[in-house]
Amino acid sequence: MKIRDALKNLTRFEKLLWISSCILVTMCFFLGAEKDAMTLIATLTGVSALIFVAKGNVLGQLLTILFSLLYGVIAFRFRYYGEMITYLGMTAPIALLSAISWMRNPYEAGKGEVRVAPMTKGKLWLLLGLTAAVTVLFYWILKAFHTARLMASTVSVFTSFLASGLMFLRSPFYAVAYAGNDVVLIVLWVLASLENPAYISMVLCFGIFLVNDIYGYVNWKRMERKQAKNSPLSGIGD
Repeated sequence: MKIRDALKNLTRFEKLLWISSCILVTMCFFLGAEKDAMTLIATLTGVSALIFVAKGNVLGQLLTILFSLLYGVIAFRFRYYGEMITYLGMTAPIALLSAISWMRNPYEAGKGEVRVAPMTKGKLWLLLGLTAAVTVLFYWILKAFHTARLMASTVSVFTSFLASGLMFLRSPFYAVAYAGNDVVLIVLWVLASLENPAYISMVLCFGIFLVNDIYGYVNWKRMERKQAKNSPLSGIGD
């Protein structure tokens, strides 16, 4: 995996989406009354990760790991222990496993694009069962930690685990689950920013994430159709 090649593979629209997203979050940071440098770095890292995940490029998973570490620290500062535990204990490890899975399942060698996998009923039911079990477990853990806005944090755990699982399974529907998670996090950080204006950039961050995740779903469906047309047997063995 070469960063130069990953950049070259971005379309003009994707470069525009990436650059405009970075400009928006940077403007919000400098215009805000209070400035938290880690929040800006985390936001820029997250936006960059989503662009490459939308391309099915493993670089996106590596950036997701970095974003998870930064976001976990930010969430800890605001006592959003659900977010901290979710991203440090779940999103980051699954992103690492996804990176390994994606590197082992390229669509074409040297193209920097993962092979989209079909979603079978067996995979879906197993993932839903694991997601339900993890959500119940995390509810009691978060309750024990007196997590702020417990129910919203629990819903975030559900959508995050589901999205991470779908990403590991190389399904386009990962983006749909992440879009749902974006909506939950927008609400959480709007409430946080009412208490501390420094976190307004996190609201914008997840608003931009929502736009990028919508594009991610569109592009993955495009990849799925292209791969099915060019390689009819691509799904065998998944």
